[in-house]
Amino acid sequence: MKKSLFYQLGLLLITVSLVLSGCGGNNNEPASSNTNTNTNANTSTDTNDTEGSSGGEIKVGILHSQSGTMAISETSVIDSEMMAIDEINAAGGVMGKKIVPVLEDGASDWPTFAEKARKLLSEDKVATVFGGWTSASRKAMLPVFEELNGLLWYPVQYEGLEASPNIFYTGATTNQQIVPSVTWLLENRGKKFFLLGSDYVFPRTANLIIKEQLKAEGGELVGEEYTPLGHTDYSTIISKIKAADPDIVYNTLNGDSNVAFFKQLKDAGISAQDLTTLSVSVAEEEIRGIGADVLTGHLAAWNYFETTDTPTNPKFVEDYKAKYGADRVTADPIEAGYTAVYLWAAAVEKAGSTDVDKVKEAAKGLEWDAPSGKVTIDGETQHIYKTARIGEVQADGQFKELWNSGEAIKPDPFLKGYDWAASIQP
Repeated sequence: MKKSLFYQLGLLLITVSLVLSGCGGNNNEPASSNTNTNTNANTSTDTNDTEGSSGGEIKVGILHSQSGTMAISETSVIDSEMMAIDEINAAGGVMGKKIVPVLEDGASDWPTFAEKARKLLSEDKVATVFGGWTSASRKAMLPVFEELNGLLWYPVQYEGLEASPNIFYTGATTNQQIVPSVTWLLENRGKKFFLLGSDYVFPRTANLIIKEQLKAEGGELVGEEYTPLGHTDYSTIISKIKAADPDIVYNTLNGDSNVAFFKQLKDAGISAQDLTTLSVSVAEEEIRGIGADVLTGHLAAWNYFETTDTPTNPKFVEDYKAKYGADRVTADPIEAGYTAVYLWAAAVEKAGSTDVDKVKEAAKGLEWDAPSGKVTIDGETQHIYKTARIGEVQADGQFKELWNSGEAIKPDPFLKGYDWAASIQP
């Protein structure tokens, strides 16, 4: 396979950035329940074999739902992570070694995610794991990674209020997606909010935050409903939405429940022109499953769209479609999973080792020109700086960007920068 110019240029830009910025990191460790983390990590260039690395290979885990209600979203993230691995291998690998992925199915079941994570770390001896989607899956895996001092790269936006020394968060935290989107909606679409979500940790915590923000910024809560993951009958909830007469439905449904909700909303005669609906888990991949004719005019808040205008995005989109089919689409979690693999590879190259503590230290302040724009790893929280965006679904299934934050936002997972969030506890 031809060597990837994209990868070689990316590593060159990272190297130049590190030289100019002195690595841009700090030595503060993020908050964590793990008291056994090695705080003496360094950037040694020791190339001795470590866990996951032997001979000419480095094993990594890929752990997403290939089956169950979340497969509609997660299988494409697997594709993007595999594409990044293939590109890096074609360009010479990491430390001259080939990356070998070990795939496991989380099966949309949170205990299964924890079980498979333990297998990957304890039996397969992988150097790192790329995986998860729902916060329930991440929280199920977190104690396993902290216990075994493994390293998880989590690629999806989430509710914040967390920072583990054993997780890198390449999706948005709350102040990079939810908070700016609520402010934009209040300024542009109305004051009355109806909150609809799946019944698990992300939607409930996100809505707790939204309710505090609405109080502080002059909004009004007119309804709040939750349904189990995989729920398919939304007739009663749609009746409640009609009765509440909101300006906005803020949607934190996940997985294939979005298919049922939006199709039934349309069948009830409610269009995007009648009611603003903003989603935080409906991207281009979900539009394919639901239908652009159903979603046209509805909104979503993300940090990346396939239409995002950056120097590196056209090649990313072109390569993804060339590899998986012209009808395939890219999306925010797809891009975040792809970015995670490149950031890990760059941190390993810098550390000269796959040792978890050395990789974490080397990752502080790393920059990369990702398809979404320049991203930087925040050494304090192990989240990345991201640009917030709001888009409107078009008839072709793509997003028209209505607004962006103009620059990458520093991650603030505990919302320390907002007085109204002072009472919100993890």
